[in-house]
Amino acid sequence: MAATTTSSSSGGGNRIWTSSLAVLALAVALVSLLSLRAPPPAAPSMADDLPTSVHDISVKDIKGNDVKLSEYEGKVLLIVNVASKCGLTNSNYKELNVLYEKYKEKGLEILAFPCNQFAGQEPGSNEEIEQTVCTRFKAEFPIFDKIDVNGKEAAPLYKFLKSQKGGFLGDGIKWNFTKFLVGKDGKVVERYAPTTSPLKIENDIQKLLGTS
Repeated sequence: MAATTTSSSSGGGNRIWTSSLAVLALAVALVSLLSLRAPPPAAPSMADDLPTSVHDISVKDIKGNDVKLSEYEGKVLLIVNVASKCGLTNSNYKELNVLYEKYKEKGLEILAFPCNQFAGQEPGSNEEIEQTVCTRFKAEFPIFDKIDVNGKEAAPLYKFLKSQKGGFLGDGIKWNFTKFLVGKDGKVVERYAPTTSPLKIENDIQKLLGTS
């Protein structure tokens, strides 16, 4: 039985051929354009960015001088974000002073970081903060540069602290006078809520100092 063949018209074949060439040309152009663009850099992981210890971090003191926290290696640290106009201010400074006086010769250092992110309760300049802390609250422990503890501009120290010990309902600092207890090796041992009074931390401090 003879096979029946069907041929397309010459005009239709030319249109299909021309359309195919146009699609191919467009694809080649897109590939060429993409090849000229540098591949986006790989997003760094948070773990790669963070230090392994508080001692790897540098901060600024209240006068703007650089301070390497490696200077505190071998000491127990209580790190606190402070404010001068908070309802927790008077009691916290009073009890922090008690702890510092009692344990500074045994290896405790209290590092206070002013922060104005909570209801604007630390609005002053570094000079004003230093004057208030020294005269009104009689604090002898070190006061550092005013910083952010949350958000994109959070200080590297606080990014590290939060990565080591998350808080209730998220890692962000919730209020003034959140406290981090750091061991002699620079690793965070415990985190305490703003409402935890400093004297309630005393037993934990004693254990780290080896005086309990």
